[in-house]
Amino acid sequence: MAEFEATRGMPAESMIVFGVASDVDIMDRWLPQGLSVHDSGPGTVEADGSLVPGEGRHEGLFRASEEQLRVEWGGRDHPDYSGWLQVADSSAGASEVTVHISLLDEAQSGARADEVRELLDRSLDRLADEVERRVSDAG
Repeated sequence: MAEFEATRGMPAESMIVFGVASDVDIMDRWLPQGLSVHDSGPGTVEADGSLVPGEGRHEGLFRASEEQLRVEWGGRDHPDYSGWLQVADSSAGASEVTVHISLLDEAQSGARADEVRELLDRSLDRLADEVERRVSDAG
């Protein structure tokens, strides 16, 4: 069982960051290359791409709580995969995002674990870029 977690500062207040992070329609802009997510109805998404095991689209659970500034997900087809994203206020006008991923069938160390950490870090960088675009477009 492997648990991965990363935190990154974001260039906007928490509600803006949560709005970007919880919007399924734009998630492909910041999720890892090789993972595509599509809304499939209340509380569910479909995922596909080279990072998703197996062929075709797979159904997953999805919950976004604006009150908690939290997004949670899990694989319905792959129950060994789940995660959450939490947004918190930090200094004036900025916030912080923590992402936690659980992969029950992966090792905590080794080449695959290093790859997952790298994907997580790049995704947070891309999320920060997407948040920056949202702030720039609004200004």
